[in-house]
Amino acid sequence: MTGIAVALAVAAGLAGAVQAAVMGELGGRVGVFPALGFSGVVAVVLGLALLLIARQSLRGLGDVARQPVWLWSGGALSVLIILAITVASPRIGLAATIGIIIAFNLGVAALIDRNGWFGFDRITITWTRGLGLVFLGAGAALSLFKS
Repeated sequence: MTGIAVALAVAAGLAGAVQAAVMGELGGRVGVFPALGFSGVVAVVLGLALLLIARQSLRGLGDVARQPVWLWSGGALSVLIILAITVASPRIGLAATIGIIIAFNLGVAALIDRNGWFGFDRITITWTRGLGLVFLGAGAALSLFKS
C-alpha cells in the first residue's frame, strides 16, 4: 500500500501545478467565481462517480454526514485552495503560487506532526526537518522575484 500512496502523492503533485495553470486560464476567460463554481461541480460529479464505482452505491455519504462538522472542512478548504490558485497563478506565476502553497503546506504539516493534532502521531521536528522547511520557505519567497 505504501507504493500506491507514494504514486498517488506524486500524481497529486503533478496535477497540482497543471490544475493551477488550467484554473488560472479558465478564471481569466470566464471569471474567477464561475470557474470556481464549475470546478466544484466537476469535483462533485467525479467524486460521486468514484464512490459508485468503488462501492456500487452512495451508502458512505450517510456515514460522512454523521461525523463532526469540523471533519467536513476538507471540502471548504478545497474551495479555498482552488480559489487561491485561480487568482494567484496568473498574477504571480505558477512557480511562485505552487512554491508558496507547498512551503506553507509543509510548515503547517510539520506543526500538525509535532503536536499530534487531528489524531496524527507526534513526530519531532529535527534540525534536518527544520532546515528543510527553512529552505522551502526561502525558495518560495525567492520564486516571487520575476527577474
